[in-house]
Amino acid sequence: MTPDATAQRPSLQAELDALWDFTDPAASEQRFRAARDEPGTDAVRAGTLTTQLARALGLQDRFDEADALLDGVDGDPLVAVRRDLERGRLRRSAGRVPEAVPLFGRAADGAAALATDPGPDPDGEVRVAATFLRVDALHMLALSDDGAADRWTREALAALEPVTDARTLRWRVALHNNRGWERHDAGEYDAALAEFRAALDAAVSYGNEAQRIAARWSVARCLRSLGRTADALAMQEALAADAPDDPYVAEELAILRGGAAG
Repeated sequence: MTPDATAQRPSLQAELDALWDFTDPAASEQRFRAARDEPGTDAVRAGTLTTQLARALGLQDRFDEADALLDGVDGDPLVAVRRDLERGRLRRSAGRVPEAVPLFGRAADGAAALATDPGPDPDGEVRVAATFLRVDALHMLALSDDGAADRWTREALAALEPVTDARTLRWRVALHNNRGWERHDAGEYDAALAEFRAALDAAVSYGNEAQRIAARWSVARCLRSLGRTADALAMQEALAADAPDDPYVAEELAILRGGAAG
């Protein structure tokens, strides 16, 4: 890998975060195209942006077009991890989940190798990016590999143990939230509440405002399942003050106040 390629990496995740709007994949697509096509864009940045362009296309169900874009992504090992990860997401979104699992596995393995590579990386930027992508891939495995969600979630949380990068640690929000809903759907409400509270702790420490709102809502929803309706109502009323237009909060308030069946 070239010094120029390595030098581009520290700013890439921040750039991707700024370009993404997951509620508007069509607008995100246009931003990724424009950024990729800027004059002077090096191969690593262009390849990275192409993987996210493919993801934006996938969110619009344009799977063949996205796949064709990923066919042209090659070269840098970290970009190759992103390519496998996004190809896996395309397969999963298209309903081809069994095909997605080995792609997520390959992405996780490739990222793990880079995260532990003792080669030149004086400031650790490559290892930080690789760890971020490894946890992303493991989180996708937990969502996709039937019957193995706990295994992959445990591995992802273990990978985060030595991490100090706040953006990477944000993955704890999704990992605990997903495991919380698995427990909740199984009727294991006490275990679910512990996971939702862990997700909320992570959201407070590392997340954004939307994640904090969602995490608070999940705790309150689980309290309702546990029969702790007064506590749930107090939390949802506090949420309504902070997020007055949130339809999920409004729905829970209607239920808790007796305006709908529980």
